[in-house]
Amino acid sequence: MNTTCVILAAGLGKRMNSSLPKVLHKTCGIPMLQSVIDTARKLKCGKIVVVTGRHGDLIEKTLATPDVTYVLQKEPKGTGHALLCAREALHGLHGVLLVLNGDTPLVNAETIKKFLKQHAGNKSGVSVLSFIAENPDDYGRIVRDASGQVLAIVEQKDADASQRGIREVNSGVYAINQDLLHLLDDIQINRKKGEYYLTDIIALSARKGIKTTALCVGIEREFMGVNTKQELYRASRIMEKSIIEKWIEKGVNILDAGSVFIHPHAVIGPETTLYPNVYIDGATRIGRGVTIYPNVRISQSRISDRAVIKDSTVIEESVVKAGATVGPFAHLRPGSEVGADAKIGNFVELKKAVIGTGAKASHLSYLGDARIGKGVNIGAGTITCNYDGRKKSLTVVEEGVFVGSDSQLVAPVRIGRGAYIGAGSTITKDVPPHALAVSRVEQRNIKDWAKKRRAQNEREAKAKRKENKAKR
Repeated sequence: MNTTCVILAAGLGKRMNSSLPKVLHKTCGIPMLQSVIDTARKLKCGKIVVVTGRHGDLIEKTLATPDVTYVLQKEPKGTGHALLCAREALHGLHGVLLVLNGDTPLVNAETIKKFLKQHAGNKSGVSVLSFIAENPDDYGRIVRDASGQVLAIVEQKDADASQRGIREVNSGVYAINQDLLHLLDDIQINRKKGEYYLTDIIALSARKGIKTTALCVGIEREFMGVNTKQELYRASRIMEKSIIEKWIEKGVNILDAGSVFIHPHAVIGPETTLYPNVYIDGATRIGRGVTIYPNVRISQSRISDRAVIKDSTVIEESVVKAGATVGPFAHLRPGSEVGADAKIGNFVELKKAVIGTGAKASHLSYLGDARIGKGVNIGAGTITCNYDGRKKSLTVVEEGVFVGSDSQLVAPVRIGRGAYIGAGSTITKDVPPHALAVSRVEQRNIKDWAKKRRAQNEREAKAKRKENKAKR
């Protein structure tokens, strides 16, 4: 079935009390509209059209979705008018038009697939997806005749006493055969609101004898519309819980589900263990058998199989390869890569640094704009001096090098294969392979210096006490 999707996203969202367009408010780290676009992509829609309002430019720029066509509803004249605005973008297309809403981030692709399948199986011309609401007051009611045939959608304010008792309600999701889009021209303006309501297409279609169905295949929480910050908070909690449950079902060990955050676009391999207060953001990819200890934040990164990320570590836009260990209290800044079985220890910071297989930087080091070879040992307190006040330069440490503690490697500089750097050295020139580089001052031992110093200190203290006594 050829399906085109139109997402209605022109609402102003005044009740959000924010200058940000409603559909750009985030649930679980992504804009609500992005969640709905993701659902449309899962349905493999041939074309996705988003109808925006006066904030259209900001929405399009923020989402940066080149596969989506954006159209503008210049005046807020209701959902029926919004769909009319998309007509030009739908010209020449055939099949079924699916209508979704940009403020329903919890909508599930599997539910929509079921809805579309039933729409096609019933050979319907127009269908609305419905569900049973615990409290239907905020929804339009699905009105049926004695045989169960849908007659209309009636809003709460227009419903009579009997209709208000109906619990089957409108989700705002429609399937309309594209050859029936001319029905939009027949929707009449609501005089009280000055708007054209897409809900009226159900009664209009039924009166014209077109096969019209209300398919009750949804659950209420999926179609929760977000209009306030309170509803945004509730939607986020529901989404967070469903994401956690999905990964537990796939074999991830989550020790405290209430304190772990997993972004909707993240992927986690089975047998990985997440300790409390782990925050996995963006399109992060985590392999099998990884252990992530408490208070770790990982953003837009790739963590390979069997890696260990220790407590209070931050990893941003970086790669950690199989079997590597990072942390505790380490910081991997964007562009860094930790090689297989390498170790980055406590209070080590990397910035655009590539660490070779089996290399170690175990304590208190800064490695910026660096290429560290296989099996290198970086001593405690080592830093690469990568910035001269004008530009950044590269430090290269080749395979098998030993760098002593408290060394400064002033870039640009290259340490040759197998070389040794003596502790406390400041290296400003390239070091040949297998050489020893030492730049510190030669040590002198001055006999009895400390004893003489202490005696002098005591004489000065005694004189000070005598002076103070004379003043009294």
